[in-house]
Amino acid sequence: MQYRRLGRSGLQVSELSLGSWITYHNQVDTKAASEMLAAAKDAGINFFDNAEIYAQGQSEVVMGEAFKALKWARLDYVVSTKFYWGLETPGLKVNQRNTLNRKYLSQAIDGSLKRMQLDFIDLVYCHRPDPFTPIEETVWAMSDMITQGKALYWGTSEWSAADIRAAYEIAERHHLHKPVMEQPQYHLFHRLRVEEEYSRLYDDMQLGLTTWSPLASGLLTGKYRNGVPAGSRGSMESLSFLLPGLTDIAKNAAVGQLSDIATELGGNVAQLAIAWANKNPRVSSVILGASKMSQLQDNLGALALTPKLTPEVLARIDAIAKPLAA
Repeated sequence: MQYRRLGRSGLQVSELSLGSWITYHNQVDTKAASEMLAAAKDAGINFFDNAEIYAQGQSEVVMGEAFKALKWARLDYVVSTKFYWGLETPGLKVNQRNTLNRKYLSQAIDGSLKRMQLDFIDLVYCHRPDPFTPIEETVWAMSDMITQGKALYWGTSEWSAADIRAAYEIAERHHLHKPVMEQPQYHLFHRLRVEEEYSRLYDDMQLGLTTWSPLASGLLTGKYRNGVPAGSRGSMESLSFLLPGLTDIAKNAAVGQLSDIATELGGNVAQLAIAWANKNPRVSSVILGASKMSQLQDNLGALALTPKLTPEVLARIDAIAKPLAA
């Protein structure tokens, strides 16, 4: 496992990390989470990703209980959470949902700290942009989290390049803590934002990336080439919005071609897809997801494929996948 600086910060994160979206609480209980976190750490992973909205806060609870059971030294791991969507709570929803205003953010961080049983969270993200709250208000609120010692670094997730730059410039102008990282979706079929829209930010701001969905929600495992398997994400009613992408005929045909390249390299198509995202020098960490130990171990096999992605191999991959990318 290699470690990379998170943007311009001094913090080092593992090139592969482990996230909890969909899995924790819904598919993975505290015991299973503890086992997978331990296996991930044994493999060299030191960064674990979460969010307030995952399982309505219960994902943070499961991860916090797992950390407590494992009794790791706090310096040994990096943990994140993300704010924007809010939680389903009784009463009015105003100032609690789909916002990045100061009132919500100041209380959201306290809720996450309590659920995860931590004194501070290493990385906090604005989970989506909020067009109704001035960016300046959000920047001040996120910077204050760091000043108060509740978080160490802050960043964004799925923000436009223009909004990220605006946040950075506001922070610089007022001598506040600047955004350090962005968490975008990044995989073989979704790459233009990372490779084109953000291109100026890497040099201008030294922006770091912790990317999610390297397997395109499972499409790049090859499991959807012959329909939707029972028990897969595509079969879950709550994730029905993923189905059009997962059952796309052209993309599934491309996955078959990519699988042939993976076999030549001694791996499978999922490992190839993760290795491809990992190969991008702009990516600080590629976030993996796993509902069982076998998936985690298989995904970690991407580390062996990464150095095999020569310019020639990457060109072959691009010829197949790039014409279908957004």
